[in-house]
Amino acid sequence: MELIQRPSPNFGDRLLPVSMIVLHYTGMPTGEAALDKMCSADGGVSAHYCIEEDGRVFQLVDEEKRAWHAGKSYWRGITDVNSASVGIEIVNPGHDFGYPDFPDEQIAALIPLLADIKNRHGISRGNVVAHSDIAPTRKQDPGEKFPWPALAKRRLALPSPTKDLMDPFWTDSGFMLALERFGYDVTDPTAAVVAFQRRFRPEVIDGIIDGECRAKLLALLLPRPQ
Repeated sequence: MELIQRPSPNFGDRLLPVSMIVLHYTGMPTGEAALDKMCSADGGVSAHYCIEEDGRVFQLVDEEKRAWHAGKSYWRGITDVNSASVGIEIVNPGHDFGYPDFPDEQIAALIPLLADIKNRHGISRGNVVAHSDIAPTRKQDPGEKFPWPALAKRRLALPSPTKDLMDPFWTDSGFMLALERFGYDVTDPTAAVVAFQRRFRPEVIDGIIDGECRAKLLALLLPRPQ
């Protein structure tokens, strides 16, 4: 895989070992604008990698360093997600600018990069997450159009359960306890449910806990969180 070096000055020292990969969309009109921001000392943000729509992969920050991509976030007990993660920005203008589909060339470039990072650091599929998973009150990227199934079938991310689903008929508070056990910050319950739906049931994102949501979450928790 060819990496194009585009160094960013925005990084620091890690305080935790790498145990997560966070996927983002850039949310800006062009990839060049996003790269300029992440590589500007005034930008205050960065990521380890950025993948253009045509499949070019830029490395901005060395993986040994802590890039500034997650912001205030939480996943499975970790609050300093930047220290524990590798951040990958995927060029897409996002919901504010029309939110187009992710090009095949872009996902084809993401897959080997993701596999390499995941394997080198021994990262579980359950810790390959969306920005919206770790910051449900603030973020919705990479969004409901992101092709998680393409990653899941290569065992690079958790699949959305579809077989032998069984509704456990939890109360809403029971569902929230289970969602917290799975890894989400449930301080804002509706935001947490929306984030779960965006990731695992993108066909209907309404913040309402229903039987399908309960059944999918139960399947994800069994036999244990990953």
